Amino acid sequence: MQRLTQTPRPDWPARVEAVGLTYHTPDGVPYWDESACYRFSPAQIDVLEAAGNTLHTMCLEAVEHVIATGRFDEFGLSASAVGAIVDSWNRDDFSLYGRFDLAYDGIHPPRLLEYNADTPTALVEAAVAQWYWLRDLGGLHDQFNSIHEKLIAAWKTFASVHSGPVWLGGLKGCLEDAQTVLYLQDTCHQAGLETRSLFVEDIGFDSARKAFVDFEGREISACFKLYPWEWMWTDEFSKHLPSTKTRFIEPLWKMLLSNKALLPVLWELFPGHPHLLPAYTDTPANRQRFGGEFVRKPKLSREGANVTFIKGDRVVEETGGDYGSEGLILQEAAQLPSFDGNHPICGVWIVAQEACGLGIREDRSRITGNGSRFIPHFF
Repeated sequence: MQRLTQTPRPDWPARVEAVGLTYHTPDGVPYWDESACYRFSPAQIDVLEAAGNTLHTMCLEAVEHVIATGRFDEFGLSASAVGAIVDSWNRDDFSLYGRFDLAYDGIHPPRLLEYNADTPTALVEAAVAQWYWLRDLGGLHDQFNSIHEKLIAAWKTFASVHSGPVWLGGLKGCLEDAQTVLYLQDTCHQAGLETRSLFVEDIGFDSARKAFVDFEGREISACFKLYPWEWMWTDEFSKHLPSTKTRFIEPLWKMLLSNKALLPVLWELFPGHPHLLPAYTDTPANRQRFGGEFVRKPKLSREGANVTFIKGDRVVEETGGDYGSEGLILQEAAQLPSFDGNHPICGVWIVAQEACGLGIREDRSRITGNGSRFIPHFF
């Protein structure tokens, strides 16, 4: 695994915009960065792919365990959500995608930092923009990236059990979310499904029909929503979620995978596993388990918000944000590789239960946040 300096394509802004990456320089700060790239060996890519598949299998076992033992309180879930989650799991509701964030240096086994299982972004960058970058780079190179093909195949699987259109939408006013939804809508359309656009704020409820509807009063039978379940469950129409006939993507059972309370459960079920870091609920006794540096994370934080690195009783690094009241977990600090002070995180994509691609975010901070750069890769 190497970090290489690279000459950006002279017209790179126009090139990435042409494939949907229109948010490459938010507020004048580069997010897409092709002045560098990461090179892997084929064997290292095999390791990352195998780690993604292994971790996803372990996560599904953890969901089964949580449901079988009723450990929902540890996840801070609304009591009204529990039955709906169980029903969603028992129905085997369709899941499209997710992304593992892994610490990996090319030598030691990749280790799980968290699972973005509900509303992962950085998808256009990983599936499309870096693929066209690689094509323009030329030479005998390849990339861990069959995300696009796998998304289309996954939608085709969904089409075999669902008739009618699929509504897709996110929140208004977010360019990255809008482009992510537009890209997924394109893959859905390529799979042969009829698609319709609808912002999450514009979903209505018809009390007479007891159904979620769009602006034209059409019942929404299936809806991809780039909107977190924990937010959705506090919204006005949340009381109708347990009885809805609408099939949401991602499904309700993903609430257990997108919650960092999953990390202590995984460590309990698979203690010492090479792809896991020791993790526990945040208690004074559990803090004493760590001889070195550890990380405190809110169960529902996003984009690195409210993450704290602690060594002994001293805070080494922390970020701000609005999370934490839902509860905290502790995790051993991963030994992130450093390339001239840049710390990469390997995002392994899971589509239809299978590892199929890699996107790398890096930062000079050890906490990957919303502004951390996306760096393309090849092998």
